[in-house]
Amino acid sequence: EMDMPAVLTADLRLNEPRFVKLPNLMMARKKTIEKVKASELANDTSTKLELLEVSVPPSRKAGIKIGTQVKILAIAEHNESELNDSVFKVISAAKSWNGEVDLLVMGKNTEHVAQKAAKIKDVSSVIRLDGDHLEHLLAEDAAKIVEMLSNDYQVILAAHSWFSRNFLPRVAAVLNVALITDVLKIESNNVYTRAIYAGNVHAKIQSKDPIQLLTIHTSIFESCSRDGGDAEIISKDTPPAMNLTSWKSEKINKSDRPALIDAKIVISGGRSLGSEENFDKVLSPLVDELGAALGATRAAVDAGYAPNEIQVGQTGVVVAPELYMAVGVSGANQHIYGMKDSRVVVAINNDPDATIFQFADYGLVADLFDAIPEINKLIKE
Repeated sequence: EMDMPAVLTADLRLNEPRFVKLPNLMMARKKTIEKVKASELANDTSTKLELLEVSVPPSRKAGIKIGTQVKILAIAEHNESELNDSVFKVISAAKSWNGEVDLLVMGKNTEHVAQKAAKIKDVSSVIRLDGDHLEHLLAEDAAKIVEMLSNDYQVILAAHSWFSRNFLPRVAAVLNVALITDVLKIESNNVYTRAIYAGNVHAKIQSKDPIQLLTIHTSIFESCSRDGGDAEIISKDTPPAMNLTSWKSEKINKSDRPALIDAKIVISGGRSLGSEENFDKVLSPLVDELGAALGATRAAVDAGYAPNEIQVGQTGVVVAPELYMAVGVSGANQHIYGMKDSRVVVAINNDPDATIFQFADYGLVADLFDAIPEINKLIKE
C-alpha cells in the first residue's frame, strides 16, 4: 500500500512468472490486470515538460596508436632573418594530427632562422637545407627538396600564400597526389573544409592520398607558442640547382609600415582614388597616423595605383586585422574573400548601394576625398 499520488515503474515482463513452467505461464496469461487511467490517479495530468532540442553528445577525440604516429612536415616562409608570422599558424594547424611536426627551412644563410625555428614549442626537428642557389628560391628547386623529403612524412603543409602556391602544385604533380588548397578546418580521417567560389561556398572533402599535401587559410588558425622549444636542427645535403629557370631581378618596395599580413590595422584603397598620386596622397597620412598597413584592391593594382604586393583578395594577400578600413572599395567577391575575417570592418564610399556595406560593421556614405582628411584631422586632435 502507498499514498497517492505516486510514480510506479514496471518491467515489461511483469505478467510472466520468474520460473517459467507451462501451466504457470498459461495461468498468468489468463490473469486479468486491472487498468487505471491516469486521470483517476491525479487531478492534473497535463505535461509539465516541453522537449526543446535533441542533440548528439560530442564524440571523444581519437588518441594516438603506438607505432602509427603521423609525421608532419611544415614548410617555413622567411626572409633569411625572421620567420613569417604565418609559420606559427601552420605549426598550430599541423598539431591537428597529434603527430611529430618537423619544420623545413630552406634558403641561403638560414642558420639564424633555423635557430629561431628550433625555439618553437611544438616543433620536433628543424630540417635545414642551405645553398647559394636557394637565395632566390625557385619553384623547381623548392619542389625538388620537398620531393626528396616526402618519403618520411604522411602530411606536408604550408600557408596559403604566394610562396607556397609557387611550388606546391609542382610537388603535387611529382608525387601524384592532390593539392588541397586554402583549408579552413582539419578533421579526422583526412577530412577538410575549404573555401571555393571566392569563399562564398565551403566544401567538405576527404583525401585518400597516402601523403596529405595542403595549404591552410592562416587567418582561421591561432598562432602556436613561439618559445619554449628545443628542437634539434638537422642539416641535410642540398640537391644541386635544377637550372630550368634563372633569377633575373626583383624590385622591393621597402617600408617602415607593418607587413600587410601581420598588421593590426589595414587601410585599403580602391580604384575610386583615381590615380597613383591620389592613392598615396589621400591614404598615406592616415595610414602613418594609425601605424597601419596599406592595402589595395585588384582594380587599383591593375590600374597602376598601387604595387602588386599590397593587393588584398583571393589572388593577393588574405588579412584578418583588428580593424580593416575599405576606402573607395566597391566590394567585389575576390576582395571580400581577402578581408572578411577582419574583426571590425569600416567602409567609406559615396555609393550607398555599394556591396562593401553589406560586409561592413560601420559604413560612411561620403566622398572619400573629404572624409579621409577629416578623419585624420580628428585623430590628431
